[in-house]
Amino acid sequence: MKTTTIRFGMLCLALSLLCLPAAASAASKQEINAKVTSTMTTFYSQVKSGKELANKAVAILVFPEVFKAGIGIGGEYGEGAMLEGGKTTGYYNTAAASIGFQLGAQMKSQVIMFMTRDALKGFKSSDGWKAGVDGSVALVTIGAGGDIDTNTIKDPIIGFIFSNKGLMYNLTFEGSKITKLDK
Repeated sequence: MKTTTIRFGMLCLALSLLCLPAAASAASKQEINAKVTSTMTTFYSQVKSGKELANKAVAILVFPEVFKAGIGIGGEYGEGAMLEGGKTTGYYNTAAASIGFQLGAQMKSQVIMFMTRDALKGFKSSDGWKAGVDGSVALVTIGAGGDIDTNTIKDPIIGFIFSNKGLMYNLTFEGSKITKLDK
């Protein structure tokens, strides 16, 4: 019985991994830019002070669609763009793997704001920046009505995770590796 369960789990994992390349295929610059614009519009509508905070940021890294799937062993992948002064200055991907109790799939959006030049410099000088290792991303807590917890704004790198259904809780950036794309 236990062997059958393990085999079934491995079969499901293999099938889900076969589906990932379609979702993880490289998007064009135009596709990424359009999705980044849409994601920032959604972000501004969900977070009251989002636009004001974005104006204070040195740079904003936006991943419009981060796909996560797993059956015991999971992974996530997404592509996005770096915005500096409202203009795209580079394209990046984010990827992470996890082991543990998990079953299913989801799509989320991530917005990472670099609030200081030093934090941005550290990010750009790395070859594959890993959240929690090369730099810490403070996940911003949103209060009732979309208010931002101002204590987290003091961090050099802050982040938001949300979906089209609203902000998502109990998530983390830790373990995500962000790599520059050649586009």
